[in-house]
Amino acid sequence: MAAETRVIRVSAVAMRDDDGRVLNVRKRGTSSLMLPGGKHEPGESARDTALREFAEELGVELDPALLAPLGVFRAAAANEPDHVVEAAVFVHPLVPAALRAGPRAEIEHVEWVDPSVPRPDMAPLNTEIVFPALLGH
Repeated sequence: MAAETRVIRVSAVAMRDDDGRVLNVRKRGTSSLMLPGGKHEPGESARDTALREFAEELGVELDPALLAPLGVFRAAAANEPDHVVEAAVFVHPLVPAALRAGPRAEIEHVEWVDPSVPRPDMAPLNTEIVFPALLGH
């Protein structure tokens, strides 16, 4: 199988609370925490995917004008062996409703995570790229 067919393209949102913790979710039937987000629908932009997935997974609408690109990154896919995730990651300021958001859609668990504390249950995208980038800001 060609390497390109093993790439999963997604969009994700990094949101921090007042203590610097990052909002993470765990999809049902998986073991890794990851940023809210998901796969693009046909014809959908990375930005639109991030907005839609955040709302679907947490029931919280984000302001498109406040969604800022952090970058497009590649890392080992957390839940699909032998695949790479290519994630367009955006940051969004804290939305108070997110502090009370519970799991929706395919999400089983919601947790605010301290990005400076290593954990074995984090997606590689978080530990290798996103958390270091957020801590550098």
